[in-house]
Amino acid sequence: MSSSNFIDYVKICCRSGHGGGGSAHLHRDKKTAHGGPDGGDGGRGGHIILKGNSQLWTLLHLQYQKHVIAENGGYGGPSHSSGAYGKDVILEVPIGTIARDAETGEIKAEITEDGQMEIITPGGRGGLGNAHFKSPTNQTPLYAQPGEPGLEEWTILELKLLADVGLVGFPNAGKSTLLSVVSAARPKIANYPFTTLVPNLGVVAYRDYKSFVMADIPGIIEGASEGKGLGIRFLKHIERNSILLFMISVESPDIAEEYEILVNELRTYNPELLHKQRLLAITKSDMIDDELEAEMRETLPQDLPTIFISSLTMKNITQLKDMIWKALNTA
Repeated sequence: MSSSNFIDYVKICCRSGHGGGGSAHLHRDKKTAHGGPDGGDGGRGGHIILKGNSQLWTLLHLQYQKHVIAENGGYGGPSHSSGAYGKDVILEVPIGTIARDAETGEIKAEITEDGQMEIITPGGRGGLGNAHFKSPTNQTPLYAQPGEPGLEEWTILELKLLADVGLVGFPNAGKSTLLSVVSAARPKIANYPFTTLVPNLGVVAYRDYKSFVMADIPGIIEGASEGKGLGIRFLKHIERNSILLFMISVESPDIAEEYEILVNELRTYNPELLHKQRLLAITKSDMIDDELEAEMRETLPQDLPTIFISSLTMKNITQLKDMIWKALNTA
């Protein structure tokens, strides 16, 4: 997906429908002179609803839809006829979308499954007709309830990509290259920093027709949690990944230090990210021999599952898939 097409944040004004008023009708026909109240209830105003759609990857289709307005409910009629419900507005969104109140920040809904539907702005309730208010002491009530007004509020829709494994690393660590060789995704690849400006998703085929989803997160640099580089705009996508695969180039002068910098940026942004299972892949390992690889292993964290890979020569790519699959099933 190109940077111009990937939208993960939109702010829209949602206005649900007003409820229809109840009817204060009194029944009259040629055979019944005093039939009593028969006013029907008003219809409910239309809701504004979010619906999960697994075929969507971005909020682009909502970027220019600033106002979403649902239909008002119909008025009640005679002979206990209820007013029609206002037509709901259903907004289809990608899996992983969160709806927040723009003023309070309160989460209204969270879409995590395909087809899941959540009301984010409920329509007004329809008013009761006068038939509900008759009693032995008031047999011909001449009043009915008005419908409740709908709501008008600004809502923020925020997308956090759902993926099984998220690729975390500095720019030019080989994340996009790995995604391109293990999946059908075709992210932009070039030999300069910040080639990847938006997250990319790919489905990685595994043994026995199994698969998992891998997300390439734009490069993190020291100070990203404070707004440097691409800042925290894309760190939020890491929150929805089951496991984190840290990727550091074998060209790094100090792999252990670079790993700690990455971990610290995640800790500063959201300490809960450190509870996720972590793996470490040392990329571009076709540039070193086995002896140097053994020496480098001695300097790496011993409690962290580590593998040396090369997307160019496919070195240990199958073993990496095995490591990820095992981690996913124990996470």
